[in-house]
Amino acid sequence: MTDLHIIHLEDNPADHDLVARALARSDLVCHWTWVDTLDDFLAALRQGPVDAVLADYHLAGFSGLDAWDGMRAQGVDLPFVIVSGAIGEATVADAMVRGVSDYVDKHRLARLPGALQRALDLAAARRAQADAARALAESRQRLVDLTEHLQASIDRERADIAREIHDDIGGSLAAVKLDLAWLARRGTDAEAQTHVQAALAMAEHALGASQRIMRNLRPAVLDQGLLPALQWLTRTFAERTGLDVSLQGRLRAALDPRVDMVAYRTVQEALTNVLKHAQASRVRVEVSDLEDFLTLEISDNGRGAGPEDLAKLQSFGLLGLKERAQTVGGWLDVVTAAGQGMTLILSVPLGDTATPEPENAE
Repeated sequence: MTDLHIIHLEDNPADHDLVARALARSDLVCHWTWVDTLDDFLAALRQGPVDAVLADYHLAGFSGLDAWDGMRAQGVDLPFVIVSGAIGEATVADAMVRGVSDYVDKHRLARLPGALQRALDLAAARRAQADAARALAESRQRLVDLTEHLQASIDRERADIAREIHDDIGGSLAAVKLDLAWLARRGTDAEAQTHVQAALAMAEHALGASQRIMRNLRPAVLDQGLLPALQWLTRTFAERTGLDVSLQGRLRAALDPRVDMVAYRTVQEALTNVLKHAQASRVRVEVSDLEDFLTLEISDNGRGAGPEDLAKLQSFGLLGLKERAQTVGGWLDVVTAAGQGMTLILSVPLGDTATPEPENAE
């Protein structure tokens, strides 16, 4: 049994001896600091070490609850047991509500060892729970930091790849087109002309594919602002899929580029999910930056999802969007039910990061 360091706040020496003897008959090994004034009690708390406090209720000029309040005001959280004569049920209830560990009547000191042990066990459980919560919070923060670092690395790598495609592959394909066009203008053989025209078509296709890949890797249209980028994204998605896609809302200010990227990728991923899973015919995207919040809502009229669907592996896409939102201090809400479509809502606090933008509307 670990030795306990106990402060006993008691102004009657005989009662202190009775309490000490009651605990001596138990398995608890106690080292005592006996004080009888509030100032001495608070000083003993500061000096430590202290494992628990036993306090009379009726003291000279103050009460045991005054001592409790003084201890809490110092930011100290210790097992605190009132050991006093009869103090009334209302007083006991008030003490319990305020957080005191227990109350033991001086005429029933046989209860004291058990009451003190329970208070010690409860305090140990609270400390363990607080430590676990703190460790979990630290782990979550490390995960958020890691996610942000990885996402930033991915975005940089995408930008580098897009630049290389533009500079190397795009330049080479453009040169090939020029040479093929030169051959087409000077060739007279019909069969050769057929092959040249086929090669020109393939080069044009490859050039278009490289441009599409570049836009997906790092959408240059984002440089014009989030709303123009979303206009381009929804328009091209509608043209490619035949779905009815509408974009509504306006932005009053230019946003942080990181927020732009998170919002753009959220809509991009949401549209991809609609195409793959929703079986929808209509998608509505709404955006606003009112009240210093960017709010982005993507709704579809598809089949929706039940709890079991969200728990499947496909929901990792939603987890990725949620983690991406956290990198800019935002969050993602999912509203859905089987047969009732799905709505994703991205919310990002903007604070003072936005700067006035002359015009944005659609």
